Amino acid sequence: MYRKTAEDLLEFIKKSPTAYQAVETMSDRFIKEGFTRLYEEERWKLIPGGRYFVTRNSSAIIAFSIPEKKTEGFHIIASHSDSPTFKIKENPEMTVENAYVKLNVEKYGGMMMAPWFDRPLSVAGRMIVREDGQIKEKLVCVDRDLVMIPNLAIHMNREVNDGYKYNVQKDLLPLYGGGDAKGTFMQIIAQEAGVKEEDILSHDLFLYNRMPGSIWGAKEEFISAPRLDDLQCAFASMEGFLSADRQEAVCIHCVLDNEEVGSGTRQGAASTFLRDTLLRIHLGLGGDYEGFLVALANSFMISADNAQALHPNYTEKADPVNHPVLNGGITVKYNANQKYCTDGISAAVFKELCREAQVPLQTYVNRSDVAGGSTLGNISNTQVALNTVDIGLPQLAMHSPYETAGVMDTWDFCRVAKLFYR
Repeated sequence: MYRKTAEDLLEFIKKSPTAYQAVETMSDRFIKEGFTRLYEEERWKLIPGGRYFVTRNSSAIIAFSIPEKKTEGFHIIASHSDSPTFKIKENPEMTVENAYVKLNVEKYGGMMMAPWFDRPLSVAGRMIVREDGQIKEKLVCVDRDLVMIPNLAIHMNREVNDGYKYNVQKDLLPLYGGGDAKGTFMQIIAQEAGVKEEDILSHDLFLYNRMPGSIWGAKEEFISAPRLDDLQCAFASMEGFLSADRQEAVCIHCVLDNEEVGSGTRQGAASTFLRDTLLRIHLGLGGDYEGFLVALANSFMISADNAQALHPNYTEKADPVNHPVLNGGITVKYNANQKYCTDGISAAVFKELCREAQVPLQTYVNRSDVAGGSTLGNISNTQVALNTVDIGLPQLAMHSPYETAGVMDTWDFCRVAKLFYR
């Protein structure tokens, strides 16, 4: 089953070149499973036994199911939809010596830059257009190799292998076409969106890696793909959510945006999106505000964002004892300075979940002399304070455009998520 799950993950990632397509793919799945779509700008009519989902900014989604019997509390798994990449600037075309056209981009998130060179890339995201006298949103994905960021020949930079500090404005601008391609980029995007170029009002467009995901290794034990961080957790949470009975609590599948740039947006973990949704669920079922606070106190959240695995060539970079490995089990993440919000209580709850699901467990703690990353758990707790554990699936090459994880780990998290939502 773990092999099939890995293949399904790769298909999910293929359909999700940006956060917008990831949310669209999940929305389509929930509609297919009989969920009702809600809209924040409308009043909600919720009933026991109902299944619903709502999106914000087309890049964050919360799906939830309400049990038939009255319960106090929410079971939440939260992950994120975005990944480090390059955003296309306004007026993107730049002509070089009348021989080339390149695109002007800016960095989104903390990525490794070197792996972006010499790969087939394309463009995806959303267009804001004028249609039938209204302003509408159109998702767009150019499904062909469209641009590339070529390296400078080693003959012109003999020191490149001795270390190089990349400048996004100088080194990372993708080549789009020859000199005669001038003025055609937005034409191509308009054609993909099915609109006229003059009707485009604005856009949120990003580069994405075109290399397909693969399963590889001596025993096909590894999986590599773009955007494993954090679509691997988002996918596993969704699969566990949909396969669970979900009758013991209000179950929440939450995927937020902009984690890679600090979560400080209206669709990020620092926003009110999760809190607004939980409060509307509680009030919509006849509860009052004090009851909502009681429900939060009886709730639990799993903050799911991938974890750095022990690297075979850099073992000295890891903590001496708390270093997870691929296919070794789900990783609980700890940090004394609260970059991760795991504490003794939340860790104990999650360990019991893994024991009951018969899924192996690992721990991750940063080296004490190396600054680590953070994630959405502690940020979301500033809006919705509840017991939370930070976990992740171990991976290599985090924030590369092509990351690597273990084939078995997605299936392990699906099993734990199913048990948690049950």
